[in-house]
Amino acid sequence: MAAERSLDLALFGATGYTGGLTAEYLVRHSPEGLRWALAGRSAEKLAAVRERLVAIDPACAEVELLEADAGDAPALRAVAERAHVVATTVGSYLELGEPLVAACAAAGTDYADITGEPEFVDRMYVRHHATAVATGARLVHACGFDSIPHDLGVLFCVQQLPEDVPLTVRGYVSAGGKPSAGTFHTAVIAMSRLRQAGTAYVERRRMEPRPQGRRVSSVKDPVIYERSLGTWALPLPTIDPQVVKRSAAALERYGPDFSYGHYAAIEQLPVALGALGGVGAVFALAQLPPTRSWLLGRMKSGEGPSPGRRERSWFRVRFVGEGGGRRVVCQVSGGDPGYGETAKMLAESALCLAGDYLPPTSGQVTSAVAMGEALTERLRRRGIAFELLESR
Repeated sequence: MAAERSLDLALFGATGYTGGLTAEYLVRHSPEGLRWALAGRSAEKLAAVRERLVAIDPACAEVELLEADAGDAPALRAVAERAHVVATTVGSYLELGEPLVAACAAAGTDYADITGEPEFVDRMYVRHHATAVATGARLVHACGFDSIPHDLGVLFCVQQLPEDVPLTVRGYVSAGGKPSAGTFHTAVIAMSRLRQAGTAYVERRRMEPRPQGRRVSSVKDPVIYERSLGTWALPLPTIDPQVVKRSAAALERYGPDFSYGHYAAIEQLPVALGALGGVGAVFALAQLPPTRSWLLGRMKSGEGPSPGRRERSWFRVRFVGEGGGRRVVCQVSGGDPGYGETAKMLAESALCLAGDYLPPTSGQVTSAVAMGEALTERLRRRGIAFELLESR
């Protein structure tokens, strides 16, 4: 990256709940000498965040404050031109995110966010991937619970299997804890925009090159009982399988014919059926503006659980991989997925982009393609477990 940049990292959205957790994480775990700044639309609120950080480490009095609104293109360009990496927690991304992506792509600045919005990611590919390739910027979306554990977890699982053979991996997601308001809002908005999301997906498919001589596809099981794990599995229509398949398309290590299935793991069938009914009800309410507004009002952005509640939260993703006569079961696990671990994943992604030796990539790339094992090792050192549970 350009040597003249005065900042290693800028954190945009530091005044929000998850942004504040990310800032606190950076204070506690950044390497000595990191040059970083807090960015957001309110100088007064940014100053209040910095005061909170000073209580953790007095050296934070030197952290710069960069005032920039999410819609102010010149201000965002100024932030992007000063930093090697910009990490952002400001959503919804579909509504607020594009100007910062555009600024980073144009400035050749690496970018990381925590979006789970497939339509946003596809539109950013169509509009800004080519510019980022030209400038050398790496645009890495979904650097939170969507989709770091799943993307890096599948990469870890694939690495335990034979090379150059067809592979199938299924991921089973379990979690205990309150989802973030951002995740809930993303789901509701996505349910209300299926037609627009479909259009964005088709536009991307027209532009995106296919892997040559290789095949990447989805496993499309209905509700099934996975006997080896003792759990019911419901197809989980999040952004995660899309991210995994894009990694598989870009990396030959996934083999000549790779398939992935993504599921919610629920131990009891009545609970699984109730979850299906609940999702159906939310989907129906998301279709009409009045009921959609009511749903969005159930959880307010910028708010989150107490530290005690976060301490009790957890996640576990088990991956069953098969190919070349081998079967492996791998697991990625950690603490509070919606807030604490998401802040950790975003911060470590930004630090990885800013300071680690990584393979040369540019444009819109996934975490597995851009950072891969380097980010996996960072997260392992910070308490997120990547384990091989079974191999035969």
